[in-house]
Amino acid sequence: MPQDDFNLNICSYLKINELLMSSKIIAWALIMALGGFLFGFDTAVISGAEQSIQKYWNLNAYRHGLTLAIALIGTVIGALVGGIPADRLGRKRTLLLIAALYFFSSIGTAMATNWYVFLLFRFLGGLGVGASSVTAPIYISEIAPAKSRGRLVGLFQLNVVLGILIAYFSNWLIGTGGENAWRWMLGVQALPSLAFFLLMRIVPESPRWQILKKNDVEAARKTMKIIDPEGYESDLNQIRHTAAMESGMPEQPLFSKVNLRPVLLAIAFAMFNQLSGINAIIYFAPRIFELSGLGENASLLSSVGIGLVNFLFTLLAINFIDSFGRKSLMLIGSVGLIVTLGITSYAFYNHQSGWVVIAALLIYIAFFAFSQGAVIWVFLSEIFPNQVRAKGQSLGSFTHWIMAAAITYTFPKVVSYGGGPIFLFFCIMMILQLFFVWKFMHETKGQALEQIEEHLVLH
Repeated sequence: MPQDDFNLNICSYLKINELLMSSKIIAWALIMALGGFLFGFDTAVISGAEQSIQKYWNLNAYRHGLTLAIALIGTVIGALVGGIPADRLGRKRTLLLIAALYFFSSIGTAMATNWYVFLLFRFLGGLGVGASSVTAPIYISEIAPAKSRGRLVGLFQLNVVLGILIAYFSNWLIGTGGENAWRWMLGVQALPSLAFFLLMRIVPESPRWQILKKNDVEAARKTMKIIDPEGYESDLNQIRHTAAMESGMPEQPLFSKVNLRPVLLAIAFAMFNQLSGINAIIYFAPRIFELSGLGENASLLSSVGIGLVNFLFTLLAINFIDSFGRKSLMLIGSVGLIVTLGITSYAFYNHQSGWVVIAALLIYIAFFAFSQGAVIWVFLSEIFPNQVRAKGQSLGSFTHWIMAAAITYTFPKVVSYGGGPIFLFFCIMMILQLFFVWKFMHETKGQALEQIEEHLVLH
C-alpha cells in the first residue's frame, strides 16, 4: 500500500474514532438531560389535572392550594439535600434514585384513592425535581470537554422547557378521556421515567467524582480517554493535582472564606433568575393577559405562544453559549429584559391594548430563554471547586426554588393592585442584574473546571 494511502486511511480512522467518542459524550449528556425533561414534565403536568383533582376529593381552597404546592415543597427540600447523595453515592447512583422517584411518583399519583397518599407521591416527585436540578448539571459539566460544556449542560435546560411543552400537549390529548383522564395525565410520566432509569445504566460515573471521592484513577482514566482521546492525560493530571492538594486538608466547608466568591455568585445569580418574574409569567400568563384586557381564549392561545418561544430561543442559546460566552449572553439578555419589562409596566399603567402586553412578554421570553434560562444551570455547575461542587449546586438550586416559591406565592396578591407596579419592580431588578453581570460575573467559557476554580477561589 502506498504511504500516502496509508496516511489517508489513518487520518480517516482517527476522524471516525473522534466522531464516535464525541457521539458517546453527546449520548451521555442527552440521557442525563432526560432528568431535565422529567423535571419540566412533572412541574407542568399538574396544570391539566388540578381542577379534576379538586372535584374528585372535594377540596376546599386551602387543601387545593396545598395539593398544588406540595411538589414545590418537595423541590425545595430536594434541592437542599440533593448534593449529599451526589457526593456520597456518586452522580450516577443518585440519578438512578431520582429516576425511581419520578417513576413511583407518577404511578402513585395516578392510582391514589386517598388524598394523603396522593400528597405523599406528589411530594416524592418534587424531591426528584429538586435533586435532579442539582445532580444532572453537575454530572454533565464534569464529563463535558471545556470547549462544549456550555452546550451540553444547556441540554438540561432545553429538556426542562421541552418537558413543559410535552406535558401541555399530553394534557390536551388526554383531557377528553372522561372523569379519570387526570390519572392518565399523571401516570403517563412513568414511561419516560422508566426509560431514564434503564438508559442510566449505560452511563459511566463522573471521572472527577471517582478521583476526588474514591481515588479510583484507573476507572476515571477509561472514561476520560473516551471524552478526550488526545488531551485526557493532561486533564487527568490536573484533577489529580487538585486532589493531592486537598487530600491533606480537612473537608472544605461550603460557607468559608475560600469559597466566598462562588457562594455569593450562586446566590445572586439564582435570586436574579426569579426576580426577573419568569415563574410569575409562566404560571400566571392567562391571568396576566386577561388583566390586560384580552378574553379567555386569546389568553390561553398566548400562553401556548410563550411556551413555544421559550423552547425555540433556549435551543438557539445553547448553540451560542460556548462561542459568545455566558457573560455575553447575560449582558444581551439583561438589556432585553429591562426594555420589555419597562414596556409591559408602561402598558399597564397607561391602559394600552392587551396585544402590546402580549408582544412585549413574548419578546421578554425570547430574551430570558437566550440568557438566564440557558445560562443558569451551566454557570452554577461550573463555578464551585471540585470538593464542594455538589454542595454549591445544591445551594444555587435551593436559592432558585425558594425564590420561585416566594414569587409564586406573592404574585396573585400583588398583581391585584394592577400589573404596572409589579412589572416595574421586575424591571428595576433587571437593572441591578445588568450591573451585577457587568461588574462581578466571571466568564467561564472554554476553561477547564480546575482553571475556573483557580480564578474564583480565594487562596
